[in-house]
Amino acid sequence: MKQLVVCDEVHHWIESNAGVYVWETLDRNVQKTAGAGSRLIETTNAYNPNENSIAQRTHEAVQLGAGRILYDCVEATGDVDFSDRAAVEAAVREAYGDSYWVDVAGIADAIQDPRTAAAVAFRFYLNRIQENADGWMSRDIWSACLFEDDPIMPGDQIAVGFDGSLRGDATGICGVRLRDGKLFVLHLQENPRDPNQPDWEVDVLAVEAAVQDAFRTYRVEWMYADPPYWQESIGRWALEYGDDRVFEYWTNKPTRMVQATERFHSAAAVQDLSHDGDWRLTRHVLNAVTREVPQGTLITKSSPRSKKKIDLAVCAILAYEARADAIADGRLKIKRRRVVGF
Repeated sequence: MKQLVVCDEVHHWIESNAGVYVWETLDRNVQKTAGAGSRLIETTNAYNPNENSIAQRTHEAVQLGAGRILYDCVEATGDVDFSDRAAVEAAVREAYGDSYWVDVAGIADAIQDPRTAAAVAFRFYLNRIQENADGWMSRDIWSACLFEDDPIMPGDQIAVGFDGSLRGDATGICGVRLRDGKLFVLHLQENPRDPNQPDWEVDVLAVEAAVQDAFRTYRVEWMYADPPYWQESIGRWALEYGDDRVFEYWTNKPTRMVQATERFHSAAAVQDLSHDGDWRLTRHVLNAVTREVPQGTLITKSSPRSKKKIDLAVCAILAYEARADAIADGRLKIKRRRVVGF
């Protein structure tokens, strides 16, 4: 039997709302009767590349050369200065093509409304897919936290955050000074994505050496480490450095991780934390995008296949959370200088 199935707003069809399951069921039925003329039509706005929606999957299938798909999309191109009325109206006309009935002025008003987020303007009015449409940390906020004075010194009391992988993602270690919340990078390994190194793996011995060096160089009061792939190592670190200093922190537990992520972002917004300007940490923090879950906001990569890593951002969140717990446990010891007057 011939069918015409129309799937509307497929940028909202994602796994968490069963949209993917529904689409797969519809698509299978259409495929079975395609020879009789059955067709499936999808209409959508620009998708959020973080959600892996049906709109995104269809777009990526076309990019990979999938056949029997007619894909038609018009996006506003180039940089658009939302304060420039003429530029905004030109972008609207470009995005809407020959849709002569569109109220260009009205859409431009909506874009320039201060209540409209840039990500919303680009996705829903200019039909543009932006990799960082839902960026977690703004460059302005992060730049304001730069503090190059008072460098981290050997013997400083610190807390540590560890996020490890073995092959695909990066493995990193961040430290944060207890007395002032200053972040710094202790270790980082990233998959080079080099075709000549298809079997690349994390140098486990280098990670072990970095952890050892951290405990030898600084007074590590608290360490939170994400366990997947590294449970045996974390257990050994706890035995070696103290099970009252090394703790597992499962980042896949959303309630706890949402709270830690929000505390970190709030601290950055009011400059209750700082960093030394390490470009690796900055890159990972600015690469992170938000992902909404029922418990709140988490961070993730811009898309599952993105090469833009965020592991040091996770390490920094864990380190900052470890700092808070260390201070709450009474471990912050500030040596006071003795002033003698004559």
